[in-house]
Amino acid sequence: QVQLVESGGGLVQPGGSLRLSCAASGFTFSSYAMNWFRQTPGKAREFVAAITRGGADSITADSVKGRFAIPRDNANNTVDLQMNSLRPGDTGVYCCRAVGGGRNYWGQGTRVTVAS
Repeated sequence: QVQLVESGGGLVQPGGSLRLSCAASGFTFSSYAMNWFRQTPGKAREFVAAITRGGADSITADSVKGRFAIPRDNANNTVDLQMNSLRPGDTGVYCCRAVGGGRNYWGQGTRVTVAS
């Protein structure tokens, strides 16, 4: 069974850091590009970051550029989202997504709240 399980969310103060992790199983992880999205109730899901299958290239949304990074570890079937200099606007449910071979899979999400 395909699974993507996010962890690492929580409450953090503005300016702080969190590292989210997405653990994958049930498919060939290294054959899939990985994305992170976030969503706040009442708003559309927002693209955050993406990394290629081998981890050679990655992109981040303008809203998080320079603050977030999306490393992956294909040996351990994980992709992380390193979040620095967090702002209240970064609050939301963060979900990982695997894309490849004409398929995509979503994790259940982990909640991030940035507040004093």
